[in-house]
Amino acid sequence: MKKLISLLLCGVSLLAFELQTTKIANGAIAFLDLGDAKELKVSLADQEFPVLQDPKDPSKSYTLIPISYYEKFGTKQISLRYKQKREQLSFDVVDGAYEKEILQVQNSKVSLSKKDKERTAKEYAKAMQIYKTKTAKNYINSAFIMPLNSKITSDFGKARVYNGSLKGYHSGTDFRAEVGTEIIASNDGVVVLAEERFYAGGSVIIDHGQGIYTTYYHLSKFLVQEGDLVKKGQKIALSGESGRVTGPHLHFGVRVFGVQVDPLAFITVINKNLFKEEG
Repeated sequence: MKKLISLLLCGVSLLAFELQTTKIANGAIAFLDLGDAKELKVSLADQEFPVLQDPKDPSKSYTLIPISYYEKFGTKQISLRYKQKREQLSFDVVDGAYEKEILQVQNSKVSLSKKDKERTAKEYAKAMQIYKTKTAKNYINSAFIMPLNSKITSDFGKARVYNGSLKGYHSGTDFRAEVGTEIIASNDGVVVLAEERFYAGGSVIIDHGQGIYTTYYHLSKFLVQEGDLVKKGQKIALSGESGRVTGPHLHFGVRVFGVQVDPLAFITVINKNLFKEEG
């Protein structure tokens, strides 16, 4: 059961900071209902989180607290500031206990040449610049959906061991998808990237506004291009086996305020808290 933490700050009731008994795993995300406290400032360490408008009730606002996979475990303090007043909420970041995944891939995708290192560095810098951008417009007006209906073959957070070397963690969720399977947009937004990349292969990134992005990797064909406004459920690409893969599938990811989070956990949190839906 999730625990509901509430407090009173300067006469403003803050409701529904939902955590598993005040504990949240690395790579997870929390929803903080700010009621009508639009002038409130919310921060964790040195990161300030934007106050977002509830799409179902413009008089209400909220924010999201994304926890990095690499966040140190222990007690954290969320700072809530209203003008000259300040309060704090405490919660614990705990180990998500993610599994390890042993993979064998082409050596050229693990031990990179100088040219490939330069390419991947440029692609990474371009993507990070995208994720740092918080578009003012909010495109999210209804619940998120899955990019396809298929079996999950690899969960978020698994440590990735390529050819015997630990190379990081799985930053999204993999769905079984034969080459040519239709992939749909998880929600409304604008396509901000549609190109071939070294690791991710055919890649589409959708900006849903206000710092929220979904990503779709290892595609074989693009059905959209950068700048396109897409609707939830619209066909955006065909799945493939491009990039660093062991076989055809779709890698689906989510970034919130620049932080990678478990995409399925994100969808559950958003759909339940904003749209009163499960999933």
